Amino acid sequence: MHMDMSQYLEIFIDESKEHLQTMNEILLILEGDVENLTHLGEIFRIAHTLKGMSGTMGFTKVADLTHKMENVLDLVRNGILKVDSTIVDVLFECFDALEEYIENLEKTGKEGDLDSSELVKKLAIIAESKSTSGTTTKKTEPKSTPKPEPTSQGDEDFHISLNDIDSIIHKAFELGVKPYLIKVTLDPGCMLKAARAFIVFNTLERFGEILKSYPLAEEIEDERFDESFEILYFSKLDEVYTKSELLRISEIAEVVVKPLSDVELSVEEKKEDVEIDLEQVESKETDVKSKEDNQNKGDKGKTSKTVRVEIGRLDNLMNLVSELIIIKTRLEDLDTKNNNTNEQGSKNNMNEAIEYLERITTSLHDAVMKVRMVPVERTFNRFPRLVRDLSRELGKNIKLFMSGEETEVDRTVIDEIGDPLIHLIRNSLDHGIESPAEREKAGKEETGFVALRAYPDGNTVVIEVEDDGKGINPEVIKRKAIEKKLITKEESEIMTDKELINLLFKAGFSTVDKVTDLSGRGVGLDVVKSKIEAINGTVEVISNLGQGSKFVIRLPLTLAIIQALMVNLNQEKFAIPLNNIKEITTIETNKITMVQDQEVVLYRNKTLPIIRMKQVLDIEHEHEELSELIVVIVKKGDVEAGLVVDSLIGQQEIVIKSLGKYLTGIKAIAGATILGNGSVALIVDPNQLF
Repeated sequence: MHMDMSQYLEIFIDESKEHLQTMNEILLILEGDVENLTHLGEIFRIAHTLKGMSGTMGFTKVADLTHKMENVLDLVRNGILKVDSTIVDVLFECFDALEEYIENLEKTGKEGDLDSSELVKKLAIIAESKSTSGTTTKKTEPKSTPKPEPTSQGDEDFHISLNDIDSIIHKAFELGVKPYLIKVTLDPGCMLKAARAFIVFNTLERFGEILKSYPLAEEIEDERFDESFEILYFSKLDEVYTKSELLRISEIAEVVVKPLSDVELSVEEKKEDVEIDLEQVESKETDVKSKEDNQNKGDKGKTSKTVRVEIGRLDNLMNLVSELIIIKTRLEDLDTKNNNTNEQGSKNNMNEAIEYLERITTSLHDAVMKVRMVPVERTFNRFPRLVRDLSRELGKNIKLFMSGEETEVDRTVIDEIGDPLIHLIRNSLDHGIESPAEREKAGKEETGFVALRAYPDGNTVVIEVEDDGKGINPEVIKRKAIEKKLITKEESEIMTDKELINLLFKAGFSTVDKVTDLSGRGVGLDVVKSKIEAINGTVEVISNLGQGSKFVIRLPLTLAIIQALMVNLNQEKFAIPLNNIKEITTIETNKITMVQDQEVVLYRNKTLPIIRMKQVLDIEHEHEELSELIVVIVKKGDVEAGLVVDSLIGQQEIVIKSLGKYLTGIKAIAGATILGNGSVALIVDPNQLF
C-alpha cells in the first residue's frame, strides 16, 4: 500500500509554521496575564490541528507531543487545571520542540533526532495529577493507560493465507531475513483508520518488505475493516524492535508480532501467485541507515521555498500576460502589413505598439514584484520570544514594541535580514539597556524598551532597532580601537563621533571586557554590516549618550529588477543603481584639491570626495585632463561621494544577473545585466566605493 505523501509536505510545513506563529503570540500574551484565557481555545485548536495533520503525514514525534499538549489544554479549558508560570513554561518548551521538528522537516524531510520523551512525560504527569506540583521532580510516566499487552502469542488467530510460500520462507531464512505475521489493533476511538494504517505500512517498509495484508491493501485504504488488520512481513530486524517501532505510533491499542517459523504452514487454500524480492529486503536496513547518514551530513531538504499569494494579484498577472499575447499578435500583424503601407504610417504604428509593450512590461514587472512581496511580520514574529528569553537570562526588565509589520519586502530580502536583526536586538538587550539598578540610578524607569519598526521610504524599506539604554560612548570606542591597533592615536584625534561609532562595524571589534554567552566575542556588528550590504542595503547608527541608540537599516524593495543610470567609461557601458544616486552635476577640474591622498571638492558648502571610476575599475584613461568633469553624486546613508564618468546614456530598467561563483568578491561590481543589443554591462556597487 503505497501513498506518496511528499506532495503534501510543503503544504504541511507552511500551515504548521502559521499555526506555530499564532501559538507563540498567544503564549506571550498568556505569560503576561495567566488569567487571560480568551485565546486558550485557539492553542487547543492548534495542537489538535497539528496532531491530525502530523498523524496523517506519519510524523509520530509531532503527533505524540501535540496529543499530550491537547490533554493538558483540555483540562485548562474545562477549568479543572489552573494556568500558572509552570504550565506556560512547559508550553513554551513544547513550542520550541515543535519548531525544531518543523525546521528539520523543511531541511531534510524528517523530524530529526530531538528527543521530546521527557517533555511528553512532563505533560502526562500534569494531565494525570491535574496539577503542576510534581513536574520538577523526576517521575516515571503513570501507568494508568498502558498499551495492552497481547495474550499468549501462540493463541492468536491470523487470517492471512500462507499457502504456497514454503520456498519463500526457506529462501528468507537462508538470507537471514525473518518472516513475521503482524496483527495491529487500533484504538476504538481512532478517527482516521486508513491514515493510521498507512503510517503502520510506511514505518514497516522503512526496514523491510510487506508481502500481503488482510484485508487487502485497497480495502484498508477505503477503511473497509473493523479495528484490526494483519500483515505478512519480511525484515532483518527482530520482533521486539519491530513491535516497539509500531507501538510508538499513536492511536494503536495492540500489536502482535509472530515469527512465521512458529506457524503451521500446511494450510489447504486456493493457491495464490506471490512474488517478493528478498535481496531487496536484505538491503533495506542498510539503505535506511545510509539515507539517514546522508541527511545528517546536510543533504538538501525536500521542500522548496514558497510564497503565499493573494488571488487578486495572480488575476492581475494573468490579465497582463494576456495583454502581452495581444501585443505579440499585433507586432506580427504589423510586420506582414509593412509591405502594403507607406513607410511613415508603418513607423507610427510600430512606435505605438512599442509604447504599448513598454507599458505592459512595466506593469508586469510591478505585478511580479508584488507577487514576490511578503510582509516583514514573518521575520518580526520571532522577536517577542527572543526578547522574553534574553531579558530573563540577563535579569533585566525589557519590553518590545513592534510597528509596521505589514510592510512588504521581497521574499529574498526577508530570508536574509533575520540574522542581522537578531544580532542587533541581542546587542541592544546586552550592551544597550542597563540593569534595573543602573536605570534607577540614572533616573529612568526600571523597565527598558526595544522598538522594532519597519516602513517604506521611496523604493526602499527602512527597518529601525531602537533602545532607551545608555547609548554608545565614542570615547570607549576610541580607547578600544587604539588598544586593538585599528587606528592610531593621531587618527583618533581628528575623527568625528560618528566615524568612531562606525568602528563598531569593523571585524573583531568589541567593547566588552567580559565574554558572555550572548556577546563579547567580537562577532556581531561586522556580520550585520556584511549581510546587509550583500543584499545592497545600508546600516547606520544614531546614538545619544545616556538616552539610547538606534540602528537604521535601509533595504532595496527587490533584488531582481532595478532602475539604473547607464554611463560610459571609454567605450564600456556601466550601470549605477538609481537608489544610490543623489544627483548628477559637472565640476571644474581646477577646483579639485588633494586632502590626505584623496581628491575632494567643495560642493554646496560640503566636502565631496571625488572617485575616479576608471582608476577603480582599471580602465585605461587619457593623461590629458578635461577642464570640466561629469560627476554622479552617490550616497550611502548620509555620506556622499562623486563618481567621475565620461558621459551619460540615460535611465534604464535592468535585470540583475549574478557574475557566478568564479567572479564573486570583485570590488565595486555587484553583478551584470544584458542590454537590448545583447552586450553585457557591469553594475557598479557604490556602497563598496566608500
